[in-house]
Amino acid sequence: MRVVIVGGGEAGYHVAKSLSKKNDVVVIEKRLDACERLGVLDVQVMHRNGADIRVLQDAGVGKVDLVVAVTGVDEINILACMAAKLISKGVKTIARVSNPDYINKPVDHREALGMDALICPELSLAREITQVISIPSALDVGDFADGKVKMMEFVVKEDHEIAGKKLRDADLPDNCIMTGIFRGRKLLIPHGDDVVQLGDRVVLVGRSEMIDVLQASLGLGWQDKKQKILIVGGGDVGFYLLEELGKASYDITIMDLNKDRCGELAECFPDVLVINGDGTDLQLLEEEDLLEKDVVVSVTDRDETNLLSSLLAKELGVAKVISRTEHTEYAPLFEIVGVDVAINPILATVNEVMKFTMQVGISSIINLEGEKANLIEITAKRGSKVIDKPLEDIRFPKDAIVCVIVKGGEVIVPSGKDAIGVGDKVVIFSLPGGFRCNRRTSDDAWGTDAAPDWSCYFTMGSMGRS
Repeated sequence: MRVVIVGGGEAGYHVAKSLSKKNDVVVIEKRLDACERLGVLDVQVMHRNGADIRVLQDAGVGKVDLVVAVTGVDEINILACMAAKLISKGVKTIARVSNPDYINKPVDHREALGMDALICPELSLAREITQVISIPSALDVGDFADGKVKMMEFVVKEDHEIAGKKLRDADLPDNCIMTGIFRGRKLLIPHGDDVVQLGDRVVLVGRSEMIDVLQASLGLGWQDKKQKILIVGGGDVGFYLLEELGKASYDITIMDLNKDRCGELAECFPDVLVINGDGTDLQLLEEEDLLEKDVVVSVTDRDETNLLSSLLAKELGVAKVISRTEHTEYAPLFEIVGVDVAINPILATVNEVMKFTMQVGISSIINLEGEKANLIEITAKRGSKVIDKPLEDIRFPKDAIVCVIVKGGEVIVPSGKDAIGVGDKVVIFSLPGGFRCNRRTSDDAWGTDAAPDWSCYFTMGSMGRS
């Protein structure tokens, strides 16, 4: 595809990095330092203003397939998409927005206004944090197939029944499968004889009810008392967090340095304790007993503040600390030094853009441990290679496995005898290279040295490709 990206900051850089491997990409960016950083990628860089319709014309928007606007200003992103549609009605457009006045869900569609998709990474981040908070031992939680399938990643501890057992003896509930084990820096695809060790970070996928049963049996849920949560940072992510957490019964406190912002939050959320203060001020935290909490979430727009407040909370005994980081490469570093969960909002934008460019019916993508592995949901199309064949008869890529098949309302953890039908939703555990589309695959999908990715197996047949 031919793609124009408006905005070359952190989000634009990572979108360009992901797309440039298989597509022709032009990035328009005003800041010289950002342009210089983009120079290491295989993209064309224009040091200009992407909101100017003449610049978009010079970038060739009239002949491109997709325009992605990901600057830090909502209005510029919206304007760039509208201008692109004026130049070419056939171009697809994606705008990143953060302001709650413009969007109330992670992904929205406003074709009438010139935007095929609006993406709100801050709201995506808030929902992900809310899910992680709901299970105290969880490092990550996610849903697939309209909530019928759930994924949970958690740390194995001494009191967990599966600790020290071979996977075949772990007695997992029906319709539930362990798809991956992160052990130190290694990722293991588990087999029956593998032993689950203390400290392993295991990934379970299955029917939502069965994951809930396992959660209860392992004691992963909160006890009966009302949980106390401190949020450091009252910006867009903090605002969305208050909205999401307010749907459950939590005792919530939020801190922010901006006095006016505190007033706005207090007016919008009368049941929340709002404190004007610094989340890294140890004396203030101790005086107000603000670290007598079950969870501390640091979501300011500064990585240094988030890391410091998280480490202070951990040092003072908070059971679970969650931190936002604006740099994707920082997330594993945060966790190495003591943060329980570090989450980056940019990956939500990258994933949504990847769905557009792949054009193969991917409904959902969840990144695990940064980008060490992925869980993806694909709908199988008529004419694809996998339809009505037993899984054991199909030579799939070695770096991806079928976790779950959803047939209508039925959730199946498949064996080799099971087959995928037209319209089935399939959840796949994959290493990062396992779902990048290889459009150059020959008609003999099984005979090539470079096997096609999962998405090609499931959907390319319906699009005239192998």
